[in-house]
Amino acid sequence: MLVNLRRAIVVSLVFFALLGLAYPLAATGVGQLLFHDQANGSLTANGSTLIGQAWEGPGWFQGRPDGFDPNATGGSNLGPRSQELSDSVKERIDALQDKGIDPTNHLVTRSGSGVDPDISPDDAYAQVTAVAKARGLSEDQVRDLVSRHVTGPQFGFLGAPHVNVLQLNEALAALQ
Repeated sequence: MLVNLRRAIVVSLVFFALLGLAYPLAATGVGQLLFHDQANGSLTANGSTLIGQAWEGPGWFQGRPDGFDPNATGGSNLGPRSQELSDSVKERIDALQDKGIDPTNHLVTRSGSGVDPDISPDDAYAQVTAVAKARGLSEDQVRDLVSRHVTGPQFGFLGAPHVNVLQLNEALAALQ
């Protein structure tokens, strides 16, 4: 019986060393080496480029109208016949038009994750005039800034081109 107990303890210690220490350290090392930004949360001075954030005021590019609460991720589960969805979209359209922005689909509808940090290039270009006017910049300056922040599909073919709103707004702040 002591032989079996000793074998069980040795096997437990070996697997603890392999699966409890060696594997997590190797996975962390690979993550830090190959995916440094993602492993560390892609943090900038104003937040994470992986999580959408609210930007107040007319001088900033607006992202999708998500709740911007990273603890409450997920869609709204409102269907196409939902009056609540229809009313909230109409409110967002009116609010954007009041700011001088021609509303696009992504600027008035929530994302599936609830924390989407990106908008399409069309969404960003729709805001150029309003942002330029609010900041006293030329539309060409702001349009050029947007074009420099358009990221193509991942690996050249996965997904669609997008603009990270946090990075775009940080670059906009640096112009001043």
